[in-house]
Amino acid sequence: MAEPNTGTAGRVCRRCLLEELGQGDYLESVRRYRARLPEKERTPDDVYESRLASCRECGELVNATCNLCGCYVEIRAARRSSACPATPPRWSSVR
Repeated sequence: MAEPNTGTAGRVCRRCLLEELGQGDYLESVRRYRARLPEKERTPDDVYESRLASCRECGELVNATCNLCGCYVEIRAARRSSACPATPPRWSSVR
């Protein structure tokens, strides 16, 4: 089993997103990325928040990273076409 990513502070935070880790620069970058996505590709705000809530409940979330796919969950959740990599998925793509 792979060791969890400990981030810059050296601590492991299970079920934490970037904001909770104090990763301000990364978080701002994610927010800019999401804001720049064309509306037809960007997940609606309510769906985005719901996706992140599902990720917070998942045991595969460590230091804002999904252990199943290696992505920052805030980025994966930002695109309508993305889906959770878990089997079964915790959330699906949005049309």
